[in-house]
Amino acid sequence: MEIKEFIENFAEQFDDTDLSELKPDTVFHELDEYTSLIALSIIAMVDEEYGVTLNANDMSSAVTIEDLFNTVKSKAE
Repeated sequence: MEIKEFIENFAEQFDDTDLSELKPDTVFHELDEYTSLIALSIIAMVDEEYGVTLNANDMSSAVTIEDLFNTVKSKAE
């Protein structure tokens, strides 16, 4: 599992946020487009792409995209 691929999949959940704006240290909760609906899309994407089930606590405790990636990675092992 690579963070670059994770960020590409993450970016697909947003309509108006460009991939170039998303970096491992991006605080995704602060993105203008981030909503609870986007959070659900991210949870669904992680389940489909990585076979990992995230819960609301996982989403709220992750600050950056890298934090979320590390949570997914640890649950996938």
